[in-house]
Amino acid sequence: MAVHIYTSKEVAKIMEAGMIAFETHMRLREYIRPGVSTAELDEIAREFIYSRRAIPAFLGLYNFPASICTCVNDAVVHGLPNRKTILRPGDIISIDLGVGYNGYYADTAWTWPVGEVSAEARKLITVTQQCLFKGIAEARVENRIGAIGEAVQKHAEANGFSVVRQLVGHGIGRSIHEEPQVPNYGRRKDGIKIRAGMVLAIEPMVNAGTHDVYTDSDQWTVRTKDGKWSAHFEHTVAITSQGPVICTLPKGANVNVFQLMGLEVAGVNQ
Repeated sequence: MAVHIYTSKEVAKIMEAGMIAFETHMRLREYIRPGVSTAELDEIAREFIYSRRAIPAFLGLYNFPASICTCVNDAVVHGLPNRKTILRPGDIISIDLGVGYNGYYADTAWTWPVGEVSAEARKLITVTQQCLFKGIAEARVENRIGAIGEAVQKHAEANGFSVVRQLVGHGIGRSIHEEPQVPNYGRRKDGIKIRAGMVLAIEPMVNAGTHDVYTDSDQWTVRTKDGKWSAHFEHTVAITSQGPVICTLPKGANVNVFQLMGLEVAGVNQ
């Protein structure tokens, strides 16, 4: 399948979906606390997205039965919300969601601490978000897709973590999943050249231990094979001749999850 090149008008529509997706995350963070089930978070997200006259892009996608993916601790991606999974103090939760609005899509994931978390969890969350922005910085015209993955992999591994190989980022726009694939590992010279008009969902999945994963018995939730924790951040990014533009983050927005949760910022080297 060919890589779609989007016009500036189409990118503006993707950004409209992206702002609803961002606002959904900001709504959800108000409910991320001990005692809340992942099913409750799914209901909150679905109601909020519908209230904005948008659609939850994941609901029904490949028969997925929920509006968001909720991954607690050792869950990496595609976590299935349910009533039995109750957030506890010290947990971390990754929430991945997509929004469709006026025929265009945006996809974004954040990992949140549930109250105060361990130093290792703080480092994992912080480094994963740093990996995302290092990858985004390489999403420039004439670089190859591999430059994104190389930047992500180098920063994760320099901090003692690993990046998942079996799952990758992707193109996005008129559909939630499009070409090209965007790995979180590799070399600068790998992959196709990045062109203005591409829109990419860049999404590092970083594990505290091995990069190996498996699919749980629910047939959706992907977990780390060694049971160590994982974090996941994602933004939808439009490529322009002036550089990458994040479609799922307002300009100048605070992106530090610890500050957004009213917690002390984690001290991790950039």
